[in-house]
Amino acid sequence: MNGISTVFLKQVKETLKNKAIMIQFVMFPLLAVIMENSIRIDEMPEHFFAKLFAVMFIGMAPLTCMSSVISEEKEKNTLRVLMMSNVKPVQYLLGIGSYVWIMCMIGAAVFAVLGEYKGADLAGFMLVMAVGIILSILVGAVIGIISKNQMSATSVTVPVMMIFSFLPMLSMFNETIEKIAKITYSQQINILVNSNFENVSNSIVVLAINFILATLLFFIAYHNNGME
Repeated sequence: MNGISTVFLKQVKETLKNKAIMIQFVMFPLLAVIMENSIRIDEMPEHFFAKLFAVMFIGMAPLTCMSSVISEEKEKNTLRVLMMSNVKPVQYLLGIGSYVWIMCMIGAAVFAVLGEYKGADLAGFMLVMAVGIILSILVGAVIGIISKNQMSATSVTVPVMMIFSFLPMLSMFNETIEKIAKITYSQQINILVNSNFENVSNSIVVLAINFILATLLFFIAYHNNGME
């Protein structure tokens, strides 16, 4: 726990210094607040922007932050220094992952307030957001681990992030994209959020498959890139 808390606190202190990371946590919640309170269109579903940006937030913020932090610290040899200070790789990844998860859950709370969720719906929304954030953290960790530096991580992160964050939005306008998007965790979270958490059995199966695949990729990347 000492190693995990050390990494966690180090990252908290660096948050205000790293504007690129900070903006990932703030951008979508801020956009949702602005658009929920300033745009009114006839026949628009209730809390449309809160739900839309919540799903896009899951597909972008945790994935981008996790890959960026790991690849940057590998490039600057900060990670090597931590390893030499008896911080184990697992402790490091848990420390960074818990930091990203908590920061993203704060953003999820903003979306919950905008969506006016209460009671069981609030619990369901936060649970779905928590699961989605964990999945994106795993994907981001894989990218960060396999990347030699921040530039190579960005080149991989951008297309992956675009897929998970924009497919749910594009699926609203194209049936073919909708069929393809259904295999992704971000689309299943989009379905759950917009259906008020009804008929969850199919979504649970897809989310479970995505989790297994993400976990498998994580362990493969972990063991193949000198972080054992």
